[in-house]
Amino acid sequence: MHTQKVALVTGANKGLGLEIARQLGQQGITVVLGARPGKADAPAAELRQQGLDAHALRLDVTNAADVAALPVYFEQTFGRLDILINNAGVQLDDGFDISPDTLRQVYETNTIAPYAITRVLLPLLREAPAGRIVNQSSILGSLTAISQGQGGSWATPGYTSSKAALNMLTVVLAQHLSDTNIKVNAAHPGWVKTDLGGSNAPLDVSEGAKTAVRLALLPTDGPTGGYFHDGEHLPW
Repeated sequence: MHTQKVALVTGANKGLGLEIARQLGQQGITVVLGARPGKADAPAAELRQQGLDAHALRLDVTNAADVAALPVYFEQTFGRLDILINNAGVQLDDGFDISPDTLRQVYETNTIAPYAITRVLLPLLREAPAGRIVNQSSILGSLTAISQGQGGSWATPGYTSSKAALNMLTVVLAQHLSDTNIKVNAAHPGWVKTDLGGSNAPLDVSEGAKTAVRLALLPTDGPTGGYFHDGEHLPW
């Protein structure tokens, strides 16, 4: 069995996902970068050039066959999985008017995929000494924040509701795993300079990645079933 902790980061070919993988790798963790076919090879090679133990994995999070193959890959390659970062996400709606088909696409990536991936990998995470699941959410998934008008023009039906649903899955899963060593939490990275956040965002990816990394490395007495940004507990 692989002696180092092993982490899977989805959507890790660029932006927050890549930076999360980098920061975990700098902590001596073996990182697996999951991304669509061919997208993770160059980023994984970049991390290896920095002296990190990084591996590329073909993973379209909405592809049932890719998801189903995950347990065998981790069992055969490492014999373990300690950390799952459900980072992959999309925002396909612009304004209030979104078609039902587009809404389904958003949910497939932002809500259903994290559930499906977590479900197939739970047996491995249960075997880990300190399993950690981090769902990359957003303050836009907070019912409190949106009801108080904090979302502004970003409060679109698909993205916000899919992240709110992901938050609920986080709470439900944490409750079901309360008698295990697994901790499950949702992360809000902040407004970050990514393809989604845009160039006007105040945070660099190195800062935006910190919340997910902190939750991935929680100690035994750390929280579970919470919603956090930079150590701050956020309202649902």
